[in-house]
Amino acid sequence: MQDSVPRAALLSIHARVQGTEPDAWEDPSLVQLWGPRWSVYVVAAPDLAVFSLGRLADGGELRRRADDYAARLHAFLDGRKMTYGEVGRGLGLHPNSLRYAAPTGTVLIRWDGARQPTVWTAPRRTSTLATPVSSLRADTCTCSVRQRPTHFAAWAGIRPRTAGRAAFDALGKSLTPVRTPAGDAWILTSDEPAFLAPSRPAAPARLLPSGDAYTLLQGADRELLVPDPDNRRRLWTPRVWPGAVLVEGEIVGTWRRAQADVTIESWRRLSPAEREAVESEATSMLLPGIRQPMRIRWDH
Repeated sequence: MQDSVPRAALLSIHARVQGTEPDAWEDPSLVQLWGPRWSVYVVAAPDLAVFSLGRLADGGELRRRADDYAARLHAFLDGRKMTYGEVGRGLGLHPNSLRYAAPTGTVLIRWDGARQPTVWTAPRRTSTLATPVSSLRADTCTCSVRQRPTHFAAWAGIRPRTAGRAAFDALGKSLTPVRTPAGDAWILTSDEPAFLAPSRPAAPARLLPSGDAYTLLQGADRELLVPDPDNRRRLWTPRVWPGAVLVEGEIVGTWRRAQADVTIESWRRLSPAEREAVESEATSMLLPGIRQPMRIRWDH
């Protein structure tokens, strides 16, 4: 779950799990790290190796730099936790350079949006020490939201892009080819029964945060999700994306939040029941540091 917009991961959980509490993102079952394109992500702790080492370069300058920075970080911190600004000064590096060590699976962070991220290192899990990067990369495919090798490589930041195809090929019979309105793609074979099962009723309303996995799409996939080109430009903006407003499974608008103020832009006229469902979803969000009820403003 992407968390580059503060507490986006928490809101992604809230949209999917009933009874989500403000500290859900801090549960020990989750860890925070720099992920693809150096964005902040929250992932399941057992998936740390897959989500980091699965993006590690096979060799060359990128691999050398990742291993070098990780080793220097581990030696400098020596079990301590420090802000990345302090670490950068201590190592004589620009703090952003520390992100190059993230794919080694040994760098963890805590970032709440208000201050610099805190950085610490952890030893690589014994179970992954002998696992080839290519195998972990194949596992990363099963965790990603991409449907095609080129999309997967672009999303994961893997170079060369041919490694994306190799990762798909390594999955073999674990993947099933499918035809979609957006073109040919693949699904996990184990997921096929879920695709063939009758659809369940969609939730009355959900507010997905900026960068939610549901909207991390490119090209024809965006057209499938949001057919109207003007609305696509409203959702996938050149800068920080707004969140997506879903009503009964359809994206009908965007939303943004500043502290307790939630601004909703609808792309069509919503019925009184639909507006009530959206407002109910917005007011149910519980966020750290926000003690007053959410204030809703409609921007038509």
